[in-house]
Amino acid sequence: MIDEDSDILRYDLWIEDALRGVIRRSLTTIEEMGLPGDHHFYITFRTDHPDVDIADWLRAEYPEEMTIVLQHQFEGLVVGDEGFAIKLRFGGRPEHLSVPFDAITSFADPSVSFGLQLKSVDLDDDEDDGDELTPEELGIDPTARLNDTGMEDSDDDDEKKTGEVIALDSFRKK
Repeated sequence: MIDEDSDILRYDLWIEDALRGVIRRSLTTIEEMGLPGDHHFYITFRTDHPDVDIADWLRAEYPEEMTIVLQHQFEGLVVGDEGFAIKLRFGGRPEHLSVPFDAITSFADPSVSFGLQLKSVDLDDDEDDGDELTPEELGIDPTARLNDTGMEDSDDDDEKKTGEVIALDSFRKK
């Protein structure tokens, strides 16, 4: 028999997992084919996550969270089931980073006004810290808008365009 207090339908966890799958698929695509056109990614992740592997000096400079940009200068991208590894340059200095998908808190591709905001779900943590990033902080132009196909509307160039950021806090158990 199922305990009435236990919630076996953890939609919040399932949605987080699905959104991380979008990130995994995006990174796998650029691992195989490179970044097409103007696409570039902003990835914010928790540096204090136990499975994040970054240089000590980077962790000292970014003790809780950092945002990386995958655009022109990255190499050695390897995507796995649990995370990704990449070599980036910081002030001209090459550094290897290994980031589990569970550590990612936001992902954006500003070239198509796409962004995801994620939150590490702690089963014992019921408090809402209210930390939400604005579209601008995610690198998204809030005036850009996509049509139903996910492509920019080209018929009406004079019309203002807006993007959408998905925040999962409204789905969380309070």
